[in-house]
Amino acid sequence: MIKSNLDIFKIGVGPSSSHTLGPMLAARAFLSLLGANLDKVVRINCTLYGSLSLTGRGHLTDKAILWGLWGVKPSELTRQLQQSIVNKSFVEHKLKLQGSHEIHFDYREDLIFSKEFLPEHQNALKLEAFDGDGKLIATETYFSVGGGFIKTKAQMDAGGNDEEFDFADRFSIDNTKVALRLCQDDNLNLAQLSLRYELQFHDEAYINAYCAEIWQVMQEVYHNGIHPVNEYLPGSLHLKRRAPGLAAELVASNDPFALLDKVSLYAIAIAEENASGAKVVTAPTNGACAVVPAVILYLKEIHPEFNATVVRDFLLAAMLIGSFYKNNATISGAEGGCQAEIGSASSMAAAAMTTIMGGDAFKACAAAEIAMEHHLGLTCDPVDGLVQIPCIERNAFGAVKAITAARIALARQSQPRVSLDEVIQTMYLTGKDISFKYKETALGGLAELKLDR
Repeated sequence: MIKSNLDIFKIGVGPSSSHTLGPMLAARAFLSLLGANLDKVVRINCTLYGSLSLTGRGHLTDKAILWGLWGVKPSELTRQLQQSIVNKSFVEHKLKLQGSHEIHFDYREDLIFSKEFLPEHQNALKLEAFDGDGKLIATETYFSVGGGFIKTKAQMDAGGNDEEFDFADRFSIDNTKVALRLCQDDNLNLAQLSLRYELQFHDEAYINAYCAEIWQVMQEVYHNGIHPVNEYLPGSLHLKRRAPGLAAELVASNDPFALLDKVSLYAIAIAEENASGAKVVTAPTNGACAVVPAVILYLKEIHPEFNATVVRDFLLAAMLIGSFYKNNATISGAEGGCQAEIGSASSMAAAAMTTIMGGDAFKACAAAEIAMEHHLGLTCDPVDGLVQIPCIERNAFGAVKAITAARIALARQSQPRVSLDEVIQTMYLTGKDISFKYKETALGGLAELKLDR
């Protein structure tokens, strides 16, 4: 069973790919399930379970479900549209399914925050539609498994995904061992192998255009981050944005370490936009959305021949590494802790940068292993359940670690003793061992701090 890896990078909405984007896409999928029965619906009921319930309000899960039920695509969701739908639903108690069929909506009765955890995954929600007689028209349970990817209960039970392909003439790349063998056999780097893999699903023009759009949005998010509409981030922490001030300081700076400071600026600006609930690129998650673009922006500064092809190859190499984490472990903070989000993003960026700087597939995978190795055990326990403290700064550290890992791998002469496959499996098992209190439940660690407001 194989599928394209392009959607490792997708245009979404902040602050969380698993808690905001995933539920929004689940709600849109439920509309498709209703199909011709849409006009019969009088009431929609949604029950949130596990981490989606415990941290849902801070991650805008409740609002994301409404945006999805209105039929809005994540890439089309502007701030104005967000607020308009929220006002209609919360104030006027009206919900327009697919933007056309209006029903009554009561936040207190129709959206339930359950304390129960479902056994299949920590992020779960159940949607139910009823007609005028109170008869159940349709119901589905969805699991938001990280990175904006969703699965139904049937898909979780089957261990597959409806979007996958199963054609005998297509080849799969299941892990690093397979990737390195293919690269060695045909003298390919990671980007070249990833391109060959993606050409099974799309032509090269489509791949180029997809990567160009992802890069364009990344740059827009950074620009918006240093020129924000609001000085403070939303939520209980009343956190002041730092990116505009950092950008101003760097303009006037003669510090020889200013380039390193720029990497932090890139990451903080993008992560602050995500924290505001704005449009971002999920890379591979929203909580870690600033790591990959910060490293690309860094390469834009230092690479002598930076162009669209460099960006495409960077993204292709990164998405191949990201697929190993997604398919063999997890990229969900609720399942694996922040090591699964920032760690995987840093690992992806390290491998991609190594590839762009001329490293072969072995050096690229070594860089990916180094980056993840030094994120192992990282918990997900943001203050007040908001993707702000320590998440924003953590993106900066992830980007810097990726650059460091790439440089170490490029300079290394000896063979690494630990493989990327081994460290991915270690991350997954470590995530299983981490207490649920420290995996996006707001029940332990920094999340328990009561900061002065």
